[in-house]
Formats: sequence, structure tokens, C-alpha cells
Amino acid sequence: MNLLEGTVIGECMPRHRHQEFLKFLRKLDRETPADLALHLILDNYATHKHDAVERWLKRHRRFQLHYTPTSSSWLNLVERWFREITEKRIRRGSFHSVAELEQAIHEYLGHNNRQPKPFVWTASVAKILEKVNRCKGILETLH
Repeated sequence: MNLLEGTVIGECMPRHRHQEFLKFLRKLDRETPADLALHLILDNYATHKHDAVERWLKRHRRFQLHYTPTSSSWLNLVERWFREITEKRIRRGSFHSVAELEQAIHEYLGHNNRQPKPFVWTASVAKILEKVNRCKGILETLH
């Protein structure tokens, strides 16, 4: 996901092994300008740290991987995007095969990227912290 533009490069794969991750990295390499540094935010899944992946990354220095803390919520922005595709395309569809579902996903990606809209955070830091403190207060009274 390009945070500045709102465009998304996606791929549907049957498994989530290092081979599929390398295939996706190669896709990113082909579909983005060669002079652009790519910062990828990932979870700590072992696939992302496999020896073959690390060897590939040593040869492709423009890729910088950043890992989310193990105990954190996984990337709210990406979760919002998946909610969008779920609500706007997947739940509205009827799919008789995995191939039909994958086709719908790729069509949605194409539609999204023709008129991308980046997500804009509207809540202030103060509002977010106020909400966190309110939730903490509720949790403390439950014990």
C-alpha cells in the first residue's frame, strides 16, 4: 500500500511460505520505480525472515523491512483497507470458486488504483490518548 497515494499492489496466493513472499517481493520490484526506496511494514511471521528472503534482500538494497512489535495490533491502516474490500466487494459478491473470488479481488485492486484515495488520519494525538485512558479506566473497574 502506497500511503501517500492510496494505491495497492496485491497478489492472491494459495500459501504463505517464503517462496510466495519472494514472488511478491519480485512483483513489488517490477511494479515500482527502480529509484524508489521501499519500506515494508511486516508482522514477525517467520516467512519474512527466512534465509532465502534475507539473501534476496541483500541483493535488493532498496527494500527496507520494518517489523511490528509481536504484541501489537497489526497495522490498523491495512486492516481498514481489508475492511473496505470486504464491505465493498467480497460481501456483495457470490463466488462459486476460488478463481472467481481472486478475479473479484484483482478487479477491486484495479478499480482502487484507477482512483486511489489515501487514508487520512483525522483524530488528534490528544483524542487518541483520551480514548486509550478511558478504555483503561473501564478495564480497571471490571477487575
